[in-house]
Amino acid sequence: MTDNNTIYYLKLNDILDKETLNFIYMNEDSNYYFSDDFSSKFYTQLARCGFISTSIIEENKQYLLPEMQFEYAVLDFENLNTSKSVQKLIDSSNYKFNINTRFNEVLEKLDNYHDNNWLSGQYKQTILNIYNEPSNLIEIISVELLNENDDLIAGEVGYIIGKTYTSLTGFSSKEKEYKNWGKLQMVLLAKFLENENFDFWNLGHPYMDYKFDLGALKYSRIDFLKRWLVSVNK
Repeated sequence: MTDNNTIYYLKLNDILDKETLNFIYMNEDSNYYFSDDFSSKFYTQLARCGFISTSIIEENKQYLLPEMQFEYAVLDFENLNTSKSVQKLIDSSNYKFNINTRFNEVLEKLDNYHDNNWLSGQYKQTILNIYNEPSNLIEIISVELLNENDDLIAGEVGYIIGKTYTSLTGFSSKEKEYKNWGKLQMVLLAKFLENENFDFWNLGHPYMDYKFDLGALKYSRIDFLKRWLVSVNK
């Protein structure tokens, strides 16, 4: 948030205008913006410009909450760290790792896992609209980790733009027998992205230890954008 707690309204034309967008990039006093535009076109353009959007409900109305983060956690795949506990799970082979085979179930799991799930309502519908109408501008995907019985144990939703992947939100079973399966899902996803020749994985906010345990590094907004704006156009 800004120091004076001001959050500015954002329109599609604002980010299509290069001068306005550059001002947003260089404005070190603001990170959050808001809008009531949940159109696929607006969401896609926000994502391509480097915003990561969540949502918020105020006075019974849902708003999109695009953030031009001050800092980003970025994983370059040569820095991937696989802990001993995760490697043990990999060696067991008692799992199945899939992309886009249980999309709607992943969304349901997110609803059940998070007490305040921002990927809901109009935001969820926007994600579904983009998922069902893929384009070369953005691709919404679900990541799924299943046990031997095909039960969905961990997963996430994110998007691919160019040679980048960005995580939005995820879940992992809280049952004791699936300890570290959330970390397993992330390691397997990193290996998948590397094999598919992605440039890097955008993990969003750099405020959670698990991201650095995975091998991510912290980037300032400007340093992140220098890489992002090249890779999304590949």
